[in-house]
Amino acid sequence: MLLKLKDTTTKDAFRYGYLLKKMYPYIKLVLSRSILLFLLAIPLGLLDGVVAFSLRPYMDFVVNGNELQTFEILGHTFKLQAFFLKLIPIGIVAFALVQGLLKYICNYLSDWTGNKMSNALKVDLFKKLTSMDTKFFDVNSSGIVLSRFFTDPETASRDLINTLKGFILAIFEFVALVFVLLFNSWKLAFIGIGVMGIAITPVIFIKKKIKNVSNATMVVGGYMTTNFNETFAGNKIITAYNLQESQNNKFENQIHEQFDLKMSLTKRVGWMSPIMYFVCSIGIAIVMSYGNSLILSGEMSAGSFASFVTSLLLLYKPTKSLGLTLTNLQTTFVSIARVFELFDLMPEIKNAPNAKNMKPVTSGIEFSNVWFEYEENQPVLKDFSLFVKANETIALVGNSGGGKSTVVNLLPRFYDINSGSIKIDGIDIRELDIKELRNNISFVFQDNYLFTGTIKENILMGKPNASEAELAEAIKLSHLDEFLGTLPYGVDTVVGERGASLSGGQRQRVAIARALIKNAPIVILDEATSALDNESEAIVQKALDNLMKNRTVFVIAHRLSTIHNANRIAVLNEGELVELGTHNELIEKQDGRYKYLYEMQFGGNS
Repeated sequence: MLLKLKDTTTKDAFRYGYLLKKMYPYIKLVLSRSILLFLLAIPLGLLDGVVAFSLRPYMDFVVNGNELQTFEILGHTFKLQAFFLKLIPIGIVAFALVQGLLKYICNYLSDWTGNKMSNALKVDLFKKLTSMDTKFFDVNSSGIVLSRFFTDPETASRDLINTLKGFILAIFEFVALVFVLLFNSWKLAFIGIGVMGIAITPVIFIKKKIKNVSNATMVVGGYMTTNFNETFAGNKIITAYNLQESQNNKFENQIHEQFDLKMSLTKRVGWMSPIMYFVCSIGIAIVMSYGNSLILSGEMSAGSFASFVTSLLLLYKPTKSLGLTLTNLQTTFVSIARVFELFDLMPEIKNAPNAKNMKPVTSGIEFSNVWFEYEENQPVLKDFSLFVKANETIALVGNSGGGKSTVVNLLPRFYDINSGSIKIDGIDIRELDIKELRNNISFVFQDNYLFTGTIKENILMGKPNASEAELAEAIKLSHLDEFLGTLPYGVDTVVGERGASLSGGQRQRVAIARALIKNAPIVILDEATSALDNESEAIVQKALDNLMKNRTVFVIAHRLSTIHNANRIAVLNEGELVELGTHNELIEKQDGRYKYLYEMQFGGNS
């Protein structure tokens, strides 16, 4: 299946049985309460029929009745008119009480079951999201991901329960009122029901339009969310480059696009209501005309006719509700189809059968004839080969876009190579258990992400079960102790989203502490000091020196001054390894690529 979520097809949107079968594990979680909800919806739906039915005896025995009409119960004689006059006030109160109680219970059960299913779906979808590999996040915007993984489960579960409840209510309202129609006059009922059937027919013709507009609206909504996220995260860039108008225009265009999509659906669905109203009014007119003749001929009483007309008028509501419910149900099934398309996503990078456990690195890491491309037919690494000995520090340098970061991203299998091999102690990394492989690699990036929470929580992400002694050692070796001593809450200080309350050097040292406490044998430093000032870089470099001791280290750096102590330097250009050696060896090469880069930075002073 395509990894690009905006290209969703929802091909299963009309396979209702298939989708309900897929939803059953989540329905099963709330099955007993759902059944109770649907059972309670039946009498709630029937109550409208009670109102219409009661008009017949009221009209015949109260409005048009006479005092001589009587009936007996257990030897007691009751006058019909007096009996109904006393019964009506009690009936009204009882009816309102029962109806109100049923509505409250149904609404509570509907919200409980819908939210319960929605939460279960979101948990499973979040697990699916965290299982996806890096490429998935490269090709999908944050807004589309949020819409698909968070909004669609709401519609798929909560709306499903609400819609099914509404469907049962409408069906039993319809059944109750049809019964009253038939009870009063089967001849008139045939006309009324036939007209209602014609009125609801157009619903079947709008399914495809609902699916297309729903998918398109989801995509636009996702882009809008992405716009919000980018505006929040890139607020300084927007301010610095006066991009406010550009961002405003982009958002305004998205709003207009969403508006056009919604109005497109309204244009095709909105006419249903006036058409239904018009068709129903024709039916009522025919019934009124024919009903008058039945009353005059004595085939119907005035009470029966009043009850019939009331039932027919009330029948418009469930008929319209059925139309809207079927429309909403189709929208719900489109969302369900989108949800289960997500469950069908599979990460491209996964464990091999019988994956091997990883042992400590004793020999080294070998890249052999590696070819890799992000986009088809655009290779980033070309026949790249390099052997890094255990506990060696290798520096990767070269022009921007030359493939340095790609090399280190391939080692933990953020991506898989197109051809060649990467081996640790002679074992292809594709044969190793992915979790174990990544547990044996620590990272320090240029812009290290700190999660909302305390400094301690961010450090312990490297090793959640670390002891206080291990935590203290990591803080000391990363040179965080002096800085933490200036904070009122020390290591328990909350850093805020993305660690925005800390300076660049402080964030780097937290990241180094996280890597130190993990104590992995392989360390990757990707531009770890390039964004720091000289003072911060000096402190961070000391912390990095502690991290690099007795480990196999890959260092990527644009500042060549930071790699003097590397055992060897690998020079990449346009995805190829062009030079390899120590600093002294490479600086002596006439017309060498490293010598050229070094002189560009230091003006020929070696």
